[in-house]
Amino acid sequence: MTADLVLPPLAEIVVALLLLASAVVVLVAALGLRRLPDFFSRMHAPALASTLAAWIVTLASIIHFSSRGGGLALHVWLIIIVLSITAPVTTIVLARAALFRRRQAGDALPPPLQARPAKPG
Repeated sequence: MTADLVLPPLAEIVVALLLLASAVVVLVAALGLRRLPDFFSRMHAPALASTLAAWIVTLASIIHFSSRGGGLALHVWLIIIVLSITAPVTTIVLARAALFRRRQAGDALPPPLQARPAKPG
């Protein structure tokens, strides 16, 4: 093993703990997918848990590449920024597709949200 690939022991421990924490978060998200009854209830919580896991892996990657001696490695942030921008858009597209399929199948849809009356004063 070359000298530039050896990490300090503290950095290795922190990176390993972060990756294990990410694995636990993904496991919780998977259990949520298994336990929640329908598509619409499965959309939000597991998606947030998976995004949190991606943030934790990104932090582990920053620590790993920064501790190799090349300075602060922030190029990894580009991945999580793109993920954070595209995840809500993907969720909206999936929700609209599911609503469209329900309408086509003739299933009952939830009632539309009503606007609250303005509070006087």
